[in-house]
Amino acid sequence: MNETAKNLLDWYDTNRRDLPWRAAPGTKPEPYHVWLSEIMLQQTTVATVKGYFEKFLKRWPTVEALANAKQEDVLQEWAGLGYYARARNLHKCAQEVAHSMKGEFPSTEVALKNLPGIGDYTGAAIAAIAFDEPAAVVDGNVERVVSRLFRVSEALPGAKKTIKTHTAAITPDKRPGDFAQAMMDLGSAICTPKAPKCLLCPIRVSCAAHAHFDMERFPIKAPKKKKPIRRAISFWLEHDGHLLLERRPQKGLLGGMPGLFSTPWEERAEFPSKEEWLQHRPSEDFWKPVEGKAKHTFTHFHLETQLLAAKSDTKLNIENGFWHPIDELADVGLPTVFCKIAALKT
Repeated sequence: MNETAKNLLDWYDTNRRDLPWRAAPGTKPEPYHVWLSEIMLQQTTVATVKGYFEKFLKRWPTVEALANAKQEDVLQEWAGLGYYARARNLHKCAQEVAHSMKGEFPSTEVALKNLPGIGDYTGAAIAAIAFDEPAAVVDGNVERVVSRLFRVSEALPGAKKTIKTHTAAITPDKRPGDFAQAMMDLGSAICTPKAPKCLLCPIRVSCAAHAHFDMERFPIKAPKKKKPIRRAISFWLEHDGHLLLERRPQKGLLGGMPGLFSTPWEERAEFPSKEEWLQHRPSEDFWKPVEGKAKHTFTHFHLETQLLAAKSDTKLNIENGFWHPIDELADVGLPTVFCKIAALKT
């Protein structure tokens, strides 16, 4: 075992984070727990994921139970985590493992990556943590640690291949799962983006950036592109204490999730005109503007939304629409963007 891995694992044995999906020291990890947590942790913080993981595990304690759930229920429990394609792929993956693999996850990185929703990082993480395969696991924390350790001069995202190569070189054959989690913990607690705690770092003697005292220079990142602003109008239609919601198409952004009927989310300088939004309103009732606007940021764009409200004398039957009690709106699983829009009215 190389010196960097040995020093890091010694540190990890004393300083490991206690997380609900991690197996206790000396016990075998449960692949279902590892997979579920890693899918949730994609682009989401540990603090946010803890509650969702425990909630999912309580409702669906096995991969078979999750596979037999309704997709609508899975999406509802996922609401607020964002990146909803993850939830749809989570359900598809559970079904494939439960029905085609007798409930057993594949044990190699290559085989895991053939399953829905499992890419390079997730496949490596599950293989290393759950099955002890010496796979190179690289998330945002590991990128930062390795780019400083080797003083990687390329800018991200172009440097990803180089960083993965360096990570593979120091990943030990023994305890690769603990090593991967140790790297993540080190990046979270010690090798932080600003003011890294180098005096507490167990691998600082191996760190090229520490030797040059330019740790915060790394990782080098390419300039961010300015995100475009899309604007839309959403519709709040009430009848007898119920709100008309839309079940969004399975494919596309927020696929399969509930939301408010809206004009298309398009990049534009102004909000849609009355002539435009009249073509998208869900009813011919009298629509009044609600004060304020909601703002939400997606990965590739900002969205600004204005809200129009109306009351209907009848419970209209509209394609892809359903009515839900307004006082139970918190239980329907609205994505965060629609929670912000609904907050303009509630």
